Amino acid sequence: MVEKPYRWSSGATIEEHSLRKHKILREYFFKYLTVRCRLPQQERFRLAIVDGFAGGGRYSDGQPGSPVIFIEELMRATEAMTVQRAADGMSPISIDCLLVLNDQSADAVASLKTHIEPLLGRIKEAVPNLSVRVQYLNKRFEKAYPKIKTTLTEDRFRNVIFNLDQCGHSHVDRNTLIDIMRSFNSAEIFYTFAIQSLISFLQKANPELLEAQLAKVRTTKEDFQKLQVAVNRQAWLGIAERVVFEAFRTCAPFVSPFSIHNPDGWRYWLIHFANSYRARQVYNDTLHSNSSAQAHFGRSGLNMLSYDPTHEAGALYLFDTLGRQNAKQQLLEDIPRVVAESGDAIGVGDFYEGIYNLTPAHTDDIHSAIMENPDLEVITPSGGERRKANTITIEDVIKLRSQKSFFPVFNSGVSSKKPK
Repeated sequence: MVEKPYRWSSGATIEEHSLRKHKILREYFFKYLTVRCRLPQQERFRLAIVDGFAGGGRYSDGQPGSPVIFIEELMRATEAMTVQRAADGMSPISIDCLLVLNDQSADAVASLKTHIEPLLGRIKEAVPNLSVRVQYLNKRFEKAYPKIKTTLTEDRFRNVIFNLDQCGHSHVDRNTLIDIMRSFNSAEIFYTFAIQSLISFLQKANPELLEAQLAKVRTTKEDFQKLQVAVNRQAWLGIAERVVFEAFRTCAPFVSPFSIHNPDGWRYWLIHFANSYRARQVYNDTLHSNSSAQAHFGRSGLNMLSYDPTHEAGALYLFDTLGRQNAKQQLLEDIPRVVAESGDAIGVGDFYEGIYNLTPAHTDDIHSAIMENPDLEVITPSGGERRKANTITIEDVIKLRSQKSFFPVFNSGVSSKKPK
């Protein structure tokens, strides 16, 4: 696939996959801020945002690019939290943000400044609890990263978000992704690439990995090459998703390997990397409020990549109502199995840690499946039993009841083990 860099000086046209991606980014970032700033005792929150391929700020039709989206949501979240905390009798919270905006194109950076500076003026006038400092860089991202890392480290930022929205695939090294996730305790990355560029890279750089993953889904390299011609085939999506996950699974504890769902097929991938299950939990829930923006093919319970086309029928999961209904049925079987593999009980926090890298499910569906399963009970720290799904907390324990009816599902042919 030939890369088509945006021409910011003459007006860049936004594509459908970017609109879908920006909507997810906007909604997730707002939730991220409200979740991270909810402690009553908290009076200040510091974070750094690095937009490695920042672009020119706005497209030819006025649509905002990611740097503008970050600033708009910082303003909206700060104002919303100020009102809510006052209503709850809590002290106000101040947000201190360093925004590092890098683009290889000098035209893009020049355009970006004209759109960012007026927003910074509005913040000073209208949002006193928000401080945003901006650094502009004009380099290839891999050349800029060492300086960026030094800045974040010296300023002691723990909360860091990288938005790496590249053309093609080759502009961000995999080792850089690993370094980001290991260098900052609370790091998250949004990573975008064209899937066919990744496949071409793997065919040349790591053909053994590609062949191993194709063998797991009973597909030969020749079959896979045929599927690439028609990327709207669901079979292609299922195979490509496994390849993507295996290529990046060691980059972070939690890797969301879902493609951007386009009418013309699954050509672009948006991966979310996180060090915390809570981040993946919020990301999953955000996708469900943007149904059909991203797509998964395979199982929809707790073992989404264990789909074997020789033994079961796969399904397209678009984070919509129908997908959630199907997921619920799988969750009713999968959750007791996970508890049983731990003995007869597991803490909710440990349960989350173990499941969230391999499920697209919504939090509410997981909780409902726990409460509706006759073989499970949820015990509170004081020894009581939960009665409602929306009251489950990470301090609770999920326990198998003494009289169980679920054991036959262990012979259903679906393994709960993670793919190797």
